[in-house]
Amino acid sequence: MATRASFENTNEIGVFASLTNAYCLTGINRSENFYSLFESSLSQHIPVIHATVAGCRFVGRTTVGNRRGLLVPSTATDVELAHLRNSLPDSVVVQRVEERLSALGNIISCNDHVALVHPDVDRETEDVIGDVLGVEVFRQIVGGQALVGSYCKFTNLGGMVHPRTTVEDIEELSSLLQVPLVAGTVNRGSDVLGVDSLSMIGRHLWDWIQRVRRLVLLRIYLG
Repeated sequence: MATRASFENTNEIGVFASLTNAYCLTGINRSENFYSLFESSLSQHIPVIHATVAGCRFVGRTTVGNRRGLLVPSTATDVELAHLRNSLPDSVVVQRVEERLSALGNIISCNDHVALVHPDVDRETEDVIGDVLGVEVFRQIVGGQALVGSYCKFTNLGGMVHPRTTVEDIEELSSLLQVPLVAGTVNRGSDVLGVDSLSMIGRHLWDWIQRVRRLVLLRIYLG
């Protein structure tokens, strides 16, 4: 299922939300519409949590996690850390990371089994990722881009990579991650895949999907 959404006047919802199989974080905005959309769609299955990181709403860009854990940058305050720990399931470990590349959502992409990370992350960060998230960690470049969290998004079932990723690299990544991958864009041609969730999508991407769907149905009708 895909649900279209926007955050205030932007379609880059992945910047302001982080979604895993165990929880969802949403940034605080001026109205409750964004949070309410996630809550109505997900709250029967997982907790949906209002949050900030270092006083900012960019929870999707600054954090990364899976069903076992959530990593936040060193700039997260004690109050924010306590709020996350009190709100998340007891099985989810919340850990600060002392990493100079502090936009963790841009430099790490993961599911419940594997994490791809920016080639220049500290060795200590690599160890924390493996321990807290319970994943195998691989330093990787995707489509010539080191910000793997921005240009590669995948779940336990599949994923999408930067549109300039070669067929050979897609096959290699797919074998490494053990999930099918496709090269593509979101929100009318944006190659920054991290701005969308793989379940909640920006309105521009939804409009594009609907147009493709109508064209496919027309072609089927016309034979």
